[in-house]
Amino acid sequence: MTGTRRIWLVVNSASGSNDREALAGLERCCTSAGFTINRVISFPDQPLPTGESLDAAGIALAAVFAGDGTVNALVAELAGWGGAVLVLPGGTMNLLYHRLHADRSMEEVIRLAAGSEVTRTRPCVIRCDAGTALADLLAGPGTTWHEVREAMREADLVAVAANAAQAIGATLAAPGVACLEPEIAGRQEYPLIMLTPTAGGIKLSGFRAGTAGEYLKESLAVLQRRFREGPHDDLGVADRVALASSDGKPLSLLIDGEPADSPAETVFRLVPCGVDLLASEADGR
Repeated sequence: MTGTRRIWLVVNSASGSNDREALAGLERCCTSAGFTINRVISFPDQPLPTGESLDAAGIALAAVFAGDGTVNALVAELAGWGGAVLVLPGGTMNLLYHRLHADRSMEEVIRLAAGSEVTRTRPCVIRCDAGTALADLLAGPGTTWHEVREAMREADLVAVAANAAQAIGATLAAPGVACLEPEIAGRQEYPLIMLTPTAGGIKLSGFRAGTAGEYLKESLAVLQRRFREGPHDDLGVADRVALASSDGKPLSLLIDGEPADSPAETVFRLVPCGVDLLASEADGR
């Protein structure tokens, strides 16, 4: 990656850091490091690049400056491609970015990538029939808070209040989700179970109704997924996980922050990512 190298950049104007000033700063940083942004793709207004379109343009590296949901969509689109993806922190939480680069600044990561001081890796991710989670996956009625985040994006404060109340009510009152595999003592039900991919397996965390309710009432913690830092039950680590909704209805999911529905009983497996990602941390977790 020495010398000037052309890259394509994917952005999302709805993501946390994608304003004009941030994008201009990103372009300056890339230019200083030795990259030339040959094309900017604004998703979802424009379609994501495919492996074929990148190859046809002679592009071997696609950078993405967006939140976890957009990064997820790009990685899914490029599965099987022979190039690599550089994930940059353009969202609110940027969980995958931190998996790959820990607490390094974006400027340092770009410099390292331009100087070939990064590794190509296919970190472990979580796959189910509804999709693939690169950073985290949430299951249970507590995922209703997603509607709060969407309302906040649109600056609709009335909808924020209404959806927040609905999310809290759903979390505390609705039937929960249980872990069938690995077997948890008593098959305790939770309003929210979080699955996190790691090199050693899928880490399971259960949030009880009281804890979830407390965090759902803190709108900023909800919007930024900070409730994941709060008190929870560690349910173990496994390569294969089976979850089930207690009422037999479809299981509500958030896959890297984006909503999805899955059958009442769903199996989640640890698999390698479908395309190479650039990492400045040795394990890429």
